[in-house]
Amino acid sequence: MIDRLLKKIDMHKAVVGVVGLGYVGLPLVREFTSAGIKVTGFDIDHNKIKALHAGKSYIEHIPSSAVRKMAGSGLFDATDDFDRLSRPDCIIICVPTPLTKQHEPDMTYIEKTAEAVSRRLRRGQLVVLESTTYPGTTREVMLPILARSGLKVGKDFFLAFSPEREDPGRKDYTTKTIPKIVGGYDKASLAAAVAIYQLAIDTIVPVSSCEAAEAAKILENTYRCVNIALVNELKILFYRMKIDVWEVINAAATKPFGFTPFYPGPGLGGHCIPIDPFYLSWKAREYGMRTRFIELSGEVNVGMPRFVIHKVIEALNGRGKALKGAKVLILGLAYKKDIDDVRESPSLELIELLKHHGAKVDYNDPHVPRTHKMREYDLQMTSQKLTAANLKSYDAVLISTDHSSYDYQFIVDNAKLVIDARNACRNVKYGRAKIVMA
Repeated sequence: MIDRLLKKIDMHKAVVGVVGLGYVGLPLVREFTSAGIKVTGFDIDHNKIKALHAGKSYIEHIPSSAVRKMAGSGLFDATDDFDRLSRPDCIIICVPTPLTKQHEPDMTYIEKTAEAVSRRLRRGQLVVLESTTYPGTTREVMLPILARSGLKVGKDFFLAFSPEREDPGRKDYTTKTIPKIVGGYDKASLAAAVAIYQLAIDTIVPVSSCEAAEAAKILENTYRCVNIALVNELKILFYRMKIDVWEVINAAATKPFGFTPFYPGPGLGGHCIPIDPFYLSWKAREYGMRTRFIELSGEVNVGMPRFVIHKVIEALNGRGKALKGAKVLILGLAYKKDIDDVRESPSLELIELLKHHGAKVDYNDPHVPRTHKMREYDLQMTSQKLTAANLKSYDAVLISTDHSSYDYQFIVDNAKLVIDARNACRNVKYGRAKIVMA
């Protein structure tokens, strides 16, 4: 069975199915179709399917021209008909892995997708999970569900884990050029997964097991989470000591070895860093261990939006204005600069906190013209125009995301008060008395 699948892959005749056509799945589709591989994309969101059929992209860094190219090649089709899951030779799962309100893993999307695959699973198929999760998910959650099909893993079908490493907005690396870690349930599964990814990705990094691949991605994100928490905590300390944390970081970064700069902010955003370390922390309890570094870093990072709000209150009070009833404009809804991805963005919590304190809140983001319903938020807001007259109408402007397109001198010139949570105004020459660092 494995020889037949490998031969089909080697002849470029294997069909790939990608489940979940979001920030991970759609870029993967593009790379496979660019390599001449036929792909069927699956998603439960009919609006996404409709947009793709119309040749329109819903992800900013994947232009509509790329979608039209994929469709025009005759290699790509998108569907919400999951009965078609029996057709691809390889099924790659790219679905969300959020946290519950108790900060525990929410496996709902993985479980439902695995159930959908299991009902259609046929002999000779390879199933790969890409969703970031805790070590053991592929073997302990996915496999038992797939086994309900009556097929035997390693003999009738093959199973692997390959963590997504997408970083929306990055210019120096793409889905194709970011090395791809792959761990298989067994040797046959690893061979099949390596073979299929080699068709579209430049560098493949095989590891010994699904668990090793799962752990590698968690390590990457935990490393960043802990280091960001460190500088966030130092930001608060240095603020009290009247020391500029940005100046300190930039000075330390001149050391050519032994130091990697990380930068503070209003909180963590994106799907990975705010969430994935908690997956490992949760799993560690199964082994009777507390991951104190991870838990403490999570606590520090989760608390940053409240620190920023405290700075807004403090800054307004200094000008004889209460936050209650104040008009506040948030600049940037995306979780980082120059992208349209708002997943877990600290701006969302900042808006909620400001409203809770009685402020009247608007936002501007050139990449996010309007909000959409999310798992935890349904703000129903529209991006406001960034004109001189509009800026003057707000009691405070809070910079939450430092988009490159913003003219920060123009913003400072026209705003009454600017609270800068990103050091975005570092090059502003005039009106610095209006700026409060947060």
